[in-house]
Amino acid sequence: MSELIINPGVEFRNSRLEIYHFRFRLAIASGFVMFVFFLLFARFFYLQVIQHEHYNTLAEANRISIVPIVPNRGIIVDRNGVLLAHNYSAYTLEITPGKVEDVDALVDELATVIEIAPKDRRRFKKLLEESKSVESLPIRTRLSDEEIARFAANRYRFRGVEINARLFRRYPQGELFSHVVGHIGRINQSELEQLEADGIDANYRGTDYIGKTGLEQSYETHLHGTTGVEEVEVDSGGRAVRTLSRTPPVSGNNLMLKLDARLQEVVYRAFGDNRGALVAIDPATGGVLAFVSKPGFDPNLFVDGIDPLNWKELNESLDRPMVNRALAGTYPPGSTFKPYMALAALTYGKRRPEQVISDPGGFNFGGHFFRDDKAGGHGMVDMYKSIVVSCDTYYYMLANDLGIDNISNFMRLFGFGSRTGIDITGESPGILPSQEWKMRRFKQKWYAGETISVGIGQGYNAYTPLQLAQAIATIAGDGVMFRPHIVDYIEDIVTRKRSTVEQQPLRRLEVKPEHLQVVRQALIGVNKEGTGARAFAGAQYVSAGKTGTAQVIALKQGEKYVANRVAERYRDHALFIAYAPADRPQIALAVVVENAGFGARAAAPIARQVLDYYLLGKEPLLQKAGKGSDHESVD
Repeated sequence: MSELIINPGVEFRNSRLEIYHFRFRLAIASGFVMFVFFLLFARFFYLQVIQHEHYNTLAEANRISIVPIVPNRGIIVDRNGVLLAHNYSAYTLEITPGKVEDVDALVDELATVIEIAPKDRRRFKKLLEESKSVESLPIRTRLSDEEIARFAANRYRFRGVEINARLFRRYPQGELFSHVVGHIGRINQSELEQLEADGIDANYRGTDYIGKTGLEQSYETHLHGTTGVEEVEVDSGGRAVRTLSRTPPVSGNNLMLKLDARLQEVVYRAFGDNRGALVAIDPATGGVLAFVSKPGFDPNLFVDGIDPLNWKELNESLDRPMVNRALAGTYPPGSTFKPYMALAALTYGKRRPEQVISDPGGFNFGGHFFRDDKAGGHGMVDMYKSIVVSCDTYYYMLANDLGIDNISNFMRLFGFGSRTGIDITGESPGILPSQEWKMRRFKQKWYAGETISVGIGQGYNAYTPLQLAQAIATIAGDGVMFRPHIVDYIEDIVTRKRSTVEQQPLRRLEVKPEHLQVVRQALIGVNKEGTGARAFAGAQYVSAGKTGTAQVIALKQGEKYVANRVAERYRDHALFIAYAPADRPQIALAVVVENAGFGARAAAPIARQVLDYYLLGKEPLLQKAGKGSDHESVD
């Protein structure tokens, strides 16, 4: 009988257990695979069914590019159709900094293909500092056909550089209308935020520019237009394949102004090398006929983005060409204030037209002697003579009798010390002094002696040429005041409908017609036999006016002003207000010539040239004003 030999080193396999383990692992793996397939199916269902609209939109967005179409900006023309602002198309070489590693190196390389001047580099650097890296910035504008062809041949070398067709603004009259028409410039961050706050940023997509000053700014919503949209199918490389749909842009509306470009030029030329401002108004409507601030600047410098050197020159110039003197410059009115003082005296019953005072050459108040402009005085002076010869003593006494608050309350009726509401931004309210004003400004009480100099348009008085023009236009219009406006009407580019700027009077002053007539007769006398007579000698029309000379620096008591002993920029300002024809006024104006001395010698001749051109169509050659005799008043 054989024996069963068991080898202790051999292990028997349990087939059933192995099969069980195998099946268990297989079940787990199958379950995991099924679970993964379920997740994939669920994700697929979510993407293809639930999120179908969302991803379909994204897919379409990848296939379709929405391109904004910038509208043509509305044009601006004068009353005779002379172009003051219009558009033209040109090609621009632009860099997107966010797509470039080394911008400076890229610009250097570009310069080997297309000429890039130092001023182009400076302007680009300034734009780069002010803009976001994702924005496309111009390095060269107005490329020639040859330059476009050269770049096209080398385009593969310059990643992040494109040539784009752009609309550019042009101001053909240059500095002549720089302060009134204004200029456009690139949209900055604060302006973009304001557009977003106003809910109109979508209308500025694709637009780089916005009105910065003047009419370009105040009429921005009318001039800009409506941005169009073009749907373009693109390939995987982002290149346009075909246009699917197009909503054309709507051009901005056009502005037709009351201003006369030829009159504006006559005014500008009449100033010569002098600094100053002139505003001329139609007394019957408030329409502004001329609006000059000299010196001006070339607004075309700002269209491409002004380079730092030009910007520095404009800002650091002693002549301050960027200051709109007509709108924001404030000056003591000098003796042009006296007609309104006379009206106040009649209104408050402080003087009668025939009442006379004795002028000994000044007025003593509180131990201080307020000197008249004429040594020895003007003798016996009534209201007519006080305006015609510009007697300071008469108005020293009158100011003392009226008191500062009566003066302030009456002058406020003529718009002094408040904005006129003209249709361009940046207007200064000026300063109309009163007790309340001084306490608010300086935390000090008003002293009676301060009232004396206010009576002759000095002291704290400070008004804009625009306010002076509105005030004299109100006298010319028999006490009816209009809001000055530069735009005559807005023309809808689609319907060609013209919306006229409202010409309703602001108010009618509560002054008696007979009182106005007294002052108007005296203003006529100024140009016939008074301080304006020399400038208006031989005029073919009857005009009314008033000269003024305003101190820039205060003199010590008893000190006599001698112009040639004072630095030019500290000399007196020359002023003149006028209207004509005296019986049916068609134009009223105010002119200020900075540091030019007597109003009769420097300002009145400018007014004469303007009135001669506007009323007669001629530009007379006036003899230069002389020094005047010892007995001639030259205020």
